[in-house]
Amino acid sequence: MISQSVVLMVIVIFVINIFYVSFMTLRTVALTKGYRYMAASVSILETLVYIIGLGLVLDNLDQPVNIIAYALGFGAGILMGLKIEEKLALGYMVVNVTTAERDRDLPDQLRVLGYGVTHGTAYGRDGERTTMQILTPRRYQNKLIDTIRELDDKAFIVAYETKTISGGFWTKGVSSRKVANYEPEHVEEVLEEIYEEEMAEANGKSKKEEKI
Repeated sequence: MISQSVVLMVIVIFVINIFYVSFMTLRTVALTKGYRYMAASVSILETLVYIIGLGLVLDNLDQPVNIIAYALGFGAGILMGLKIEEKLALGYMVVNVTTAERDRDLPDQLRVLGYGVTHGTAYGRDGERTTMQILTPRRYQNKLIDTIRELDDKAFIVAYETKTISGGFWTKGVSSRKVANYEPEHVEEVLEEIYEEEMAEANGKSKKEEKI
């Protein structure tokens, strides 16, 4: 029935190729990021689509319109696969920040917000600078960059993706729950609330110790 309808065949070729290439793209991305089990799972779906659907597609590429549908489906499948991977936001990002605002405690502010931060002092053309390496889940990369710009609009920011993280405090220092619970445009108010809560908690502990 599919073979007898030109329009239906074009649609089937286009849709099947979108699914096939989307799975293939996801598998490739998962492998490059080190998600082996995810890549294996996606490869099962990719193989099922290949066996069930793509055989039909390849047997009907004798018409130019079918070839065009196949090519368009291939391109759309790559875009869809990358879009899905972008939504999944696998892995972590490292954001390098250089700031001249030495009178502001940006590293501790970012730690309080839930990010893992390693910072130090560097020297540039105009003197001392504070440098930071900040670890963040990839889905919060844009949120982190917006937060830094809110706290210091002149900061120099470079972000890159990391494949392997081993040891250290970084992986424990990233709190996705904390990071998810604020908006960059309200970061100053959020920090004030957190500091007030910490101060109240510290005062409560000191009063208990005095009673003891």
